[in-house]
Amino acid sequence: MTTSAEIIKKLKARGSLKNIKGMARFGISGEGRLGVSMPDIRRIAKEAGRNHDTALRLWKSGIPEARIVASIVADPEKLTEAEMERWVSGFDSWDVCDQVCMNLFQEVPFARRKIREWARREEEFVRRAAFALIACLAWHDDEAPDTVFTGFFPLIKRYAGDERNFVKKAVNWALRNIGKRNTRLNKAAIRTAKDLSHAESRSARWIGADALRELTGPAVQKRSRRE
Repeated sequence: MTTSAEIIKKLKARGSLKNIKGMARFGISGEGRLGVSMPDIRRIAKEAGRNHDTALRLWKSGIPEARIVASIVADPEKLTEAEMERWVSGFDSWDVCDQVCMNLFQEVPFARRKIREWARREEEFVRRAAFALIACLAWHDDEAPDTVFTGFFPLIKRYAGDERNFVKKAVNWALRNIGKRNTRLNKAAIRTAKDLSHAESRSARWIGADALRELTGPAVQKRSRRE
């Protein structure tokens, strides 16, 4: 079994100051960042294998790349609600937030309930996590009925007015991914996007207009017609 200390040693060996500077240009920050690329992170996580205790120790390190590895090696069936809350409260960069949602949180049975709880929270990355989770579920949960996602439209409308960059981009991401699931949800998402494009909030208008461009575009419409 690969220990958390061995994983962190591997991450440090693959770190790069040049990568840290490049990441900063895309708003990727976080204290203790090593500058390890995602392909290297995924390779190190694959070599380590799944181990929930190791994941918990990696998370406690506070190193952003170690936390992403933690989200890959953690066991979603063993992740408790208390652990999930500690992790979401520790988000301080969008890449860790999105990777944890994508690699782990979307697999947790109570993920849908956490979406509604976290959307109401004021912390920027906690609220982002709510909408990142919607986006991840819309992309990967093939078994979920349309009603699960139409049920998220009121949340999208309610928080589209949050002007914070990392929140509004996640709200936009959620709306676009819902609208790309199938023809029915595409039409419903387009209606929501049109409503937002006429809202008073500048953030909501941007979300609506940007989502409309993609959801009415030829690539999405062609894919919808093939269903």
